[in-house]
Amino acid sequence: MELFDQEAQKELSKSTPLADRMRPKSLADFVGQDHLVGENKVLRKAIESDELVSMIFWGPPGVGKTTLAEIIASVTKSDFYQMSAVTAGVADIRKVLEKAGVNRKLAKRTVLFIDEIHRFNKAQQDALLHSVEDGTVLLIGATTENPSFEVNAPLLSRCRVYRMNALTFEELEVIVKSALSKDEFLSKEKIEFENNADKLLINLSGGDARSALNALELTTRLAKKPAAAAVKVTAEIIKAALQTKTTMYDKKGEYHYDVISAFIKSVRGSDPNAALYWLARMIEAGEDPKFIARRLIILASEDIGNADPQALVVATSAFTAVTYIGMPEGQLVLAQATTYLASAPKSNASYKAIGAARKDIQENPVGAVPLHLRNAPTKLMKKEGYAEGYLYPHDYDDNFVEQNYLPKELEDRIYYQPTENGFEKKIRERLARLWKKYGRETAKAKREK
Repeated sequence: MELFDQEAQKELSKSTPLADRMRPKSLADFVGQDHLVGENKVLRKAIESDELVSMIFWGPPGVGKTTLAEIIASVTKSDFYQMSAVTAGVADIRKVLEKAGVNRKLAKRTVLFIDEIHRFNKAQQDALLHSVEDGTVLLIGATTENPSFEVNAPLLSRCRVYRMNALTFEELEVIVKSALSKDEFLSKEKIEFENNADKLLINLSGGDARSALNALELTTRLAKKPAAAAVKVTAEIIKAALQTKTTMYDKKGEYHYDVISAFIKSVRGSDPNAALYWLARMIEAGEDPKFIARRLIILASEDIGNADPQALVVATSAFTAVTYIGMPEGQLVLAQATTYLASAPKSNASYKAIGAARKDIQENPVGAVPLHLRNAPTKLMKKEGYAEGYLYPHDYDDNFVEQNYLPKELEDRIYYQPTENGFEKKIRERLARLWKKYGRETAKAKREK
């Protein structure tokens, strides 16, 4: 009977995913997040001194949020309860809190780990407040979303937020090698990776330990052949197992905003190579191509402007083309527009100009429209001086005559200050030639230079 139980246990263990079988049981075995649990780091010191407060782990999938919560419960000898915000309700929370109340009377701590805590609604989060505040329960929440946006302020104020990072290549390599040597099943196999296939597996895992370990287990099963002396894992088998690279991206979450920010800043910084990398990240993650194209239109005006007026035309055409043809061909259009805009001369003069004009309107009295700029469709208006003194530019050489177009109090204002980049240099020279105030400004700039 005992032999039967051992065999049954072995089969049960074998059916457990490798990622669960290899889950670390102590801080000594935990890999990654050295900024939190390395020697003398904040969270490690709090765990070792048993001076813990409720906390939220914020980071991408597969970086150790659940594992660390279990280790904390183990080290502090606490009752550990785990629930998912996807399936749990207020009734489930109250049951745990009742048990936590009993434990508290027995001087025993209760750790409640809530995965995907950002999915709890306000009522569910509010149900935790009192017990978290008085210490009845030590709450550990895990979220892939920015808790500033997704967790209610009252609950957030009662927790310490710890940011967890995607695992590095080196950290994933340690985890994979550990699985190969320590797992009770894999360690018995002679596994050979051909042509650095193990490095490909790690790269395709995208900083996610769970993805790396589950892929490792699947690839070894796919590569295993009856009566073969060794299990030979090739790049083709790994690609077949993973299908696509695990990308840290959520079209409505933190990574969405991080990646689009990196993309825009790369284009603004005139680095077409970096811009293409971030564009590829978004395309691989299935980002809406029209969202990308819209952001390029904004950038064309904000960061390029009249340094290359064609940039706005290219960006707008890209949006139209992507709308017409869709994906995957739309990626070619986005790549062309991205490289053009990244390579174009830059100017934010128009962007700064509208900001300065709006500031004047917001902070100063609104000036009257000068009489000579007003229309005079009636005799009364003409009698009042409407349109009197207006000079028609086309009656003058170069189709220009200097006159005031601003309210009297602001007639010397210069909002638009063209740069000397690209086509805008010609605009700057023309305005300085036509307008005395631009000429004075240019002379002043030359003196200061």
